[in-house]
Amino acid sequence: MSAPLPKERIARFRRDLLALASAPTPDRPLGIAVSGGPDSMALLVLADAAFPGAVAAATVDHRLRPASAAEAAMVARWCAAQGVPHAVLPSDEDLAGADLQARARALRYRLLGQWSVAVAAPAIATAHHADDQAETFLMRAARGAGPAGLAGIRPVRALGAARVVRPAVFDLWERIVVRPLLGWRRAELRALVSAAGVPFVDDPSNTDESFERVRVRRLLAEQDWLGAEGLARAAAHAGEAQDALEAMTAWLWSTRKVVPEGVDEPHCQTWLDLADLPREMKRRLAREAIRSVRGVNGLRPDFDLATNIEPLLNALEAGNAATQAGVLVRPVGTVWRFSEAPPRRSH
Repeated sequence: MSAPLPKERIARFRRDLLALASAPTPDRPLGIAVSGGPDSMALLVLADAAFPGAVAAATVDHRLRPASAAEAAMVARWCAAQGVPHAVLPSDEDLAGADLQARARALRYRLLGQWSVAVAAPAIATAHHADDQAETFLMRAARGAGPAGLAGIRPVRALGAARVVRPAVFDLWERIVVRPLLGWRRAELRALVSAAGVPFVDDPSNTDESFERVRVRRLLAEQDWLGAEGLARAAAHAGEAQDALEAMTAWLWSTRKVVPEGVDEPHCQTWLDLADLPREMKRRLAREAIRSVRGVNGLRPDFDLATNIEPLLNALEAGNAATQAGVLVRPVGTVWRFSEAPPRRSH
């Protein structure tokens, strides 16, 4: 059995979680993603103490290390002793090859999203903390990221709508991922589970310097002037700026769209009057227009709003037509017309 947690820590976690999501209930529990490391075990024990009887846990077994099955079993034993429902979600993909961490992350969220529907959990909590946020900020800053990238790990992430069917009940809700520990430090989470006698494992990949994040983590540990809390605050400020820019983009999208008269199939095209707008807003609106035109014309895959469109903007601002992602953009005065590009002629 684990030792009781300090009441102030439980109250702090409860406040942090309720700032992001509704209070969980036994029939709509809070989903907890648990790897077995000290951070996620701290998340699990805090959630169980703050919302007893209203949490469910899942461990994704990527099957990348021989010890992963035993680590998942360790989490399962702790959950069984505490009366917390737990599921092991085995990988159904071969993750060997390049870009391992990114593909493992995508797999993890897909499996957790499917599991959340099965247990009727509208929100899944992950154990990302302030040190993770600082590492993410530095990595993205080194790549020249803008506000969206520098915002790092967002407190809330949408997973999309899901239909949840239970006896005599049919619900449709927006599922979310929440990060209630973004204001907590790695060291205090480890100290919390150690003091409570909660078991945990250290993933050897966390010391493998072939991964960029591990190298950045070492840099932060070696340089006292690179404070994780300050970097995490900078990420939060970037997140606020990104939210404001998204709100401004939505407003401009609704006010700057024009539909000339006598145009065939206007619903398949988009016209935007971009007069007197700064380049950043042109960039955002152009990306949104490309995604919209691709969508209504059935072009796949979906357009990534982080795609580089600088050559397109340069051409348009010079008064020239240009094509991006199968969409032809033609400037007519201050109005840019977005339509599906004609098929290329074969020679």
